Amino acid sequence: MKAAPRKDLYRKLPSVDELLHQPEIAALMEREGRAALTEAAREVLDTLRQEIASGSLDASGIELAVGGLAAAVERRLRQSLAPSLRPVINATGVVLHTNLGRAPLAEAALDRIREVAGVYSNLEFDIASGERGKRDVHVERLTARLLNQEGLTGIATVVVNNNAAAVLLSLNTLAEGGEVIVSRGELVEIGGSFRIPDVMAKSGAVLREVGTTNRTRLADYEKAINERTRLLLRVHRSNFQIVGFTEQPPLADLVALARKHKLPILEDLGSGAMIELRSVGVTGEPSVWDSLRAGVDVVTYSGDKLLGGPQAGLISGQSETVARIRANPLFRALRVDKLTYAALEATLLAYVRQDHNAIPALRMMRLSAEEIGRRAQALADTLHANVPRLKVELIEGASVIGGGAAPGASLPTVLLAVTCDDLSADELAARLRTHRPPIVARVEQGRVLLDLRTVFPEQEAIIADALSQCA
Repeated sequence: MKAAPRKDLYRKLPSVDELLHQPEIAALMEREGRAALTEAAREVLDTLRQEIASGSLDASGIELAVGGLAAAVERRLRQSLAPSLRPVINATGVVLHTNLGRAPLAEAALDRIREVAGVYSNLEFDIASGERGKRDVHVERLTARLLNQEGLTGIATVVVNNNAAAVLLSLNTLAEGGEVIVSRGELVEIGGSFRIPDVMAKSGAVLREVGTTNRTRLADYEKAINERTRLLLRVHRSNFQIVGFTEQPPLADLVALARKHKLPILEDLGSGAMIELRSVGVTGEPSVWDSLRAGVDVVTYSGDKLLGGPQAGLISGQSETVARIRANPLFRALRVDKLTYAALEATLLAYVRQDHNAIPALRMMRLSAEEIGRRAQALADTLHANVPRLKVELIEGASVIGGGAAPGASLPTVLLAVTCDDLSADELAARLRTHRPPIVARVEQGRVLLDLRTVFPEQEAIIADALSQCA
């Protein structure tokens, strides 16, 4: 039988206007509005025309396609109106996974956001005096309290939208037009291919590199100081390690050098730990308190890394220096909104109460391999009983902190290693990602690896159901 000419197939497609007048589509229009529905109808018809042009849609296929136009338009409409930012289940074992949003917020932080988001608030209003206030007070009172607990006084804090902004604002305030001395071994690249030298250039400061990639001595800094020097900069290597033949001056010595030459010193701490991380098995990651105790004038750090709060950049340091930073006109361009302050306030209150387990990222880091193993065994037993096509083994492994924090640290864990008949590991992982909600896992040595350290207990049943569907 001779194939129908393409022009005959095109004639079988209704116009957009004809399609919109079909009874099923008209009912949809009442709920969703004409504009969105018209766009969905046009996209569906354009797709069918492309299929005709490519030869993938013949006469029998066009009859089926035309009969299902209303359902196709409804599906396209739902896809176009669905949010693209969606929750996912992180089964990678990377606690601060940058691509998955870094630290999940504490329940108290979510509650505080709900409280202030839908109503007016005293973001910049002093209730006692009835006059305009400063938004900084909502976080500064808590950081000051935490610092007082550590024996540190005279420290102020301001908040901007991320740590790169905190570095940019601090450098612009303290060193615009002058030189900033930094070790070559600390010129890090952060996420998204952004580099510290690039941030520094935008600040208006001039980079003065000293030392070598692996060895920088105190004498290197001192030789570089001249009449144009405005600042000494220390950048914590939070996302990489240099090992072997290395040298770096102790922070206390660098502070003493800055004092000798009457220069401020800034430390870009990056991750911003507020507790002693040895308690969770992580070493070599300095806390905010360590830097301030050493005498650093200003410390910059992230809110959504080891702090476990929302994305933000915190600038803590000597009151006079932080006051200069706050007075910089750039501060207004980089400041954060009421939702960030609400989440930060709730997160810091958990530290004040020493309720560290209320912060999901810290709670995950504290999980022992034994605890994770018990949960993994229970999930494996469920899968063995219900999905015989799956082969599930428990193996020893390591979780990582991630998010540019503690690059050399790993946490012992127990992994679920999953394989499936007739499916490669890549195919199984892809099916898990298309589940609702998507489940993100690792693939190594032909197996899908699931680390329950970063999975909330209530999500385990979802994983079991998803694996059952995939198989």
